[in-house]
Amino acid sequence: MLVGTHDKHVKLIEENTNTTIHARGEMIQIIGMEDDVEHAEQVFQVLLTLMNRGINVGTADVVSALKFMQQGKLTSFLSMYEEEIMKDRAGNAIRAKNIGQSHYITAVRRHDVVFGIGPAGTGKTFLAVVLAIAELKKGTVEKIILTRPAVEAGEKLGFLPGDLKEKVDPYLRPVYDALYQIFGVDHTNRLMERGVIEIAPLAYMRGRTLENAFVILDEAQNTTIAQMKMFLTRLGFHSKMIVNGDASQIDLPRGVTSGLVHAQQTLQGIKQIDFVHFDAADVVRHPVVAEIIRAYEKENNEQI
Repeated sequence: MLVGTHDKHVKLIEENTNTTIHARGEMIQIIGMEDDVEHAEQVFQVLLTLMNRGINVGTADVVSALKFMQQGKLTSFLSMYEEEIMKDRAGNAIRAKNIGQSHYITAVRRHDVVFGIGPAGTGKTFLAVVLAIAELKKGTVEKIILTRPAVEAGEKLGFLPGDLKEKVDPYLRPVYDALYQIFGVDHTNRLMERGVIEIAPLAYMRGRTLENAFVILDEAQNTTIAQMKMFLTRLGFHSKMIVNGDASQIDLPRGVTSGLVHAQQTLQGIKQIDFVHFDAADVVRHPVVAEIIRAYEKENNEQI
């Protein structure tokens, strides 16, 4: 578990610490400059500590440990792993993977409305669904409502079969994946049939008051100002709202201001609203995804 299948964890640590590592039997030899060797050893030590706590260490954990090591925050890495949000249907613990996710979880627990703003792959959607399910299981909310604007990201919704909800469903795949990981397909479908979980396009929210609900708006960068105002003013008593989006991936027509960008400028300072910003360092997918995001950000900055 420590070295990974085909030593993939060892290779990751080698690449990120500029060392050469030989793992044979129960012996790990680290070769390199003194500081680099010390950093690699620290990463192995914290991974061993997690394993001794009974935590199954995977590639994502190694990537997170390396990021914390580069920031000089390995102590924070260990303390973050002490809290478990819940377990998925396979019994695996779900917890924060980085500082950004940890701040996001804290913000959701302390505020009625939370904006999660940042690039793809930072776990915003997955964590939002997990936190919603945790509240549902505790009985603090009676239903989960998941929505997104019906804006096409280069594709044409009109050519897809079915009504508007069925057209939007393929775009909510990350939401379904999170639900299936925790509840399984059958139980998720039963909860949807009973109305405990509702998945609908943003247009379906108009005129409603959402009480005793955990409401998640995904892809919020594709809302107009009017749509964002309409959505936020649906909030009823004993409810929470999470608004997730990536301001670098707006698919609105040219000249139309994003409701997410406008809300960020307009709603700062309201006590029960919090904004959590993720960046490339918070990406929990393959390490190259963070590099891709940084490259595009650099190009955009140069064009500006």
